[in-house]
Amino acid sequence: MSSLTTSGEGENCTPRFVVGSRDDETDFLGSNMKTDETDFFEDDEEEELPPERQIVVGICAMTKKSKSKPMTQILERLCKFEYITVVIMGEDVILNEPVENWPSCDCLISFHSKGFPLDKAVAYAKLCKPFLINDLDMQYYIQDRREVYRILQEEGIDLPRYAVLNRDPDRPEECNLVEGEDHVEVNGAVFPKPFVEKPVSAEDHNVYIYYPTSAGGGSQREEGDSSFILCFQIGSRSSVYSPESSVRKTGSYIYEEFMPTDGTDVKVYTVGPDYAHAEARKSPALDGKVERDSEGKEIRYPVMLTAMEKLVARKVCVAFKQTVCGFDLLRANGHSFVCDVNGFSFVKNSMKYYDDCAKILGNIIMRELAPQFHIPWSIPTEAEDIPIVPTTSGTMMELRCVIAVIRHGDRTPKQKMKMEVKHPRFFELFEKYDGYKTGKLKLKKPEQLQEVLDIARQLVVDLGTHSDCEIEERKSKLECVLEMYGHFSGINRKVQLTYLPHGHPKAASEDEEARRESSPSLLLVLKWGGELTPAGRVQAEELGRAFRCMYPGGQGDYAGFPGCGLLRLHSTYRHDLKIYASDEGRVQMTAAAFAKGLLALEGELTPILVQMVKSANMNGLLDSDSDSLSSCQHRVKARLHEIMQKDAEFCEEDYEKLAPTGSASLLNSMTFIQNPVEVCNQVFALIENLTSQIQKRLEDPKSADLQLYHSETLELMLQRWSKLERDFRMKNGRYDISKIPDIYDCIKYDVQHNGALKLEGTAELFKLSKALADVIIPQEYGINKEEKLEIAIGFCLPLIKKIQLDLQRTHEDESVNKLHPLYSRGVLSPGRHVRTRLYFTSESHVHSLLSIFRYGGLLDENKDQQWKRAMDYLSAISELNYMTQIVIMLYEDNNKDPSSEERFHVELHFSPGVKGCEEDRNVPTGFGFRPASAE
Repeated sequence: MSSLTTSGEGENCTPRFVVGSRDDETDFLGSNMKTDETDFFEDDEEEELPPERQIVVGICAMTKKSKSKPMTQILERLCKFEYITVVIMGEDVILNEPVENWPSCDCLISFHSKGFPLDKAVAYAKLCKPFLINDLDMQYYIQDRREVYRILQEEGIDLPRYAVLNRDPDRPEECNLVEGEDHVEVNGAVFPKPFVEKPVSAEDHNVYIYYPTSAGGGSQREEGDSSFILCFQIGSRSSVYSPESSVRKTGSYIYEEFMPTDGTDVKVYTVGPDYAHAEARKSPALDGKVERDSEGKEIRYPVMLTAMEKLVARKVCVAFKQTVCGFDLLRANGHSFVCDVNGFSFVKNSMKYYDDCAKILGNIIMRELAPQFHIPWSIPTEAEDIPIVPTTSGTMMELRCVIAVIRHGDRTPKQKMKMEVKHPRFFELFEKYDGYKTGKLKLKKPEQLQEVLDIARQLVVDLGTHSDCEIEERKSKLECVLEMYGHFSGINRKVQLTYLPHGHPKAASEDEEARRESSPSLLLVLKWGGELTPAGRVQAEELGRAFRCMYPGGQGDYAGFPGCGLLRLHSTYRHDLKIYASDEGRVQMTAAAFAKGLLALEGELTPILVQMVKSANMNGLLDSDSDSLSSCQHRVKARLHEIMQKDAEFCEEDYEKLAPTGSASLLNSMTFIQNPVEVCNQVFALIENLTSQIQKRLEDPKSADLQLYHSETLELMLQRWSKLERDFRMKNGRYDISKIPDIYDCIKYDVQHNGALKLEGTAELFKLSKALADVIIPQEYGINKEEKLEIAIGFCLPLIKKIQLDLQRTHEDESVNKLHPLYSRGVLSPGRHVRTRLYFTSESHVHSLLSIFRYGGLLDENKDQQWKRAMDYLSAISELNYMTQIVIMLYEDNNKDPSSEERFHVELHFSPGVKGCEEDRNVPTGFGFRPASAE
């Protein structure tokens, strides 16, 4: 074989090999591998193998990179190629010696990192003309994110929508920035929050994500790229949440839209255009934490790329002329986007990758520099296996789909005020925000609430000494509520306006003709409170942690962390997870806290909410307009009011009227109540007593600075109880039954959170109002079966259809991301998905969905004992408390015929949520999770 060395222009470009150095610090990394320091021994010290038979591969990089564990592992394997010799150029040589003195090589592996003299490496390549594994000129472009994005765009590779803000005095037209509260406009391109702000220098890892005010505002600040230094400086924290919402005012940046992934990033590592290794890691943007193992290394899981992603990897490798190249992929909305190209980078801690990488690099080098050997090209692949899990009935099947509908966590009492308004300024506001399109308008943004407040303030001034004290009181109440927290947050309160073409319907006796002639008005509904409490966050997070046991490998003490059961499933992209929430702040925050527990995240909920929870444009999937009742609901409420206004003990006829379904919990409550008006009298007297006690506390100087739970004051507590006292007993002396759920809501909250006040009569008020609420609340969703089904369908038909679709799609869709089979040991069903859909909503949807399961004719309890036991259990449940869950699990038996009924197995799981303040002795104990498999 002829000499394969590339001769250079100067005599120093002949090959030099080092087998030692004067201070004996050389690393012997393989039989054919040498480390080159500043001193070189002459030719008589060379090893036995003649240089003309060797291909010399030079490694030109900073010591931290060239001596790293991945590089060492790969070079050791590369040395096993008989004709390849590796020379590592010392950092001192690279930094201090002229390139003419650098050792010569046939093939150069050289790459930029902090402190590396790229200019010298380019000059060396021009001088010695080695075969370059990674092009050097392109490495200048990789250091500038603007150039990276330009090249990606030219290659037709998907990347997030972006704009560049160049703060360059010579190019003022590229520096137009307009900042709004919830968006930025960069050179005419508008980016609503959340958006990402990246410095143009790829060396600067201070990437910020800005969040919308509706999710809590603020920003997430990346403080480095999970680097070695970082993990020693600040442990595993890679980014930190900050309340700062304004963008940076100095420096040049790329602004891009935030891509909502499912909370994991994919890092792709190419070795040539035909090989790509991909790994998933938990996104540090989610909670600022990088998952690390016992050695402090970031925990990552290998994943399989789709055909399209493999094509992207090929394009990136070729476009940037980097054989060994790392880049970041975001998988969002069914597409894959490239958001960063890092250039030369290796996978850490993967023996298979080290084997593959060395083999491919060796092949590339040999095929380029020794074509006469006809080196073959092969990449090994292995078949997938599909293991199984136990079902509740004890049989072994594959878990395919988990669907859960979950009520939000503990909240502050919901409060509401309605008033009819006719002032032109309200109509102007209604028109400004397109209220006439649907006849309804919901205002949540701070600037919108400010407009309502400004109108209310003006009207209060205009009224002056107006004699109508009721209007005066309402206006001041409006003003008080909007300013209650000292700042506006759309997550805390909202204003709803509904167009009434003939004004508000008056008493039933009013002439219909006269009503038609009355002028249009707007029904203004102000809602506040109902905010998720710290206790609610803890409940949601705890349930999220417990929910991991629903998945393979997750049983026992909520599943060990990290790397088993659900956590591994999720990080490896075989967990197809989507979380949906209604537009209520408490529901969204519950979803975020649940995700935090489920996926072992840390930190603030805002970044988790933005990245993980979908709540926009869901067409009523989880929201319900509780202010516009159906005709059936109106009929039901009227009958409820009639029965509950009876000042006598319940008779047999009342039981038939109010509890035709024979619900055990309903019958128990009616037996306890006996005379509904008498109980209402007692409740009213207890509320009067309570407000007078709070009033006395307020007048007591010792209680002046008393802080109640969740920053409430005695004054605010008095306000909510006084409002209930005013509203519960009407002017005609009868009781407004619709206020009972609010009374129970308030007393439940105070018994649980403000017990330290030691107010008299609260236990009795709790007991009586709960008994009333246990009749009113479930029966508002229908008294007989037909009504229950009609009302349920009105609330959750879109949700039922979506659940049906989720279950059907599971066995139709096999085209999605897969885990690499070689790494699937200890992970069940490596090539298949577990689809998880979590729906967070309010009490109305949970009641309705349960009605459909109970009365929709799924099974006949006379013929199915297990179903009868389940129905008896539901019948005995008096309250669907916070965090109530309905879970549907779908299993598949791959051994059965696809058309057979035995192919699929569906389980329904239910829990009535958190335990109440007082233990209800009537509640039956459930059968627990997976009774058959537990045996």
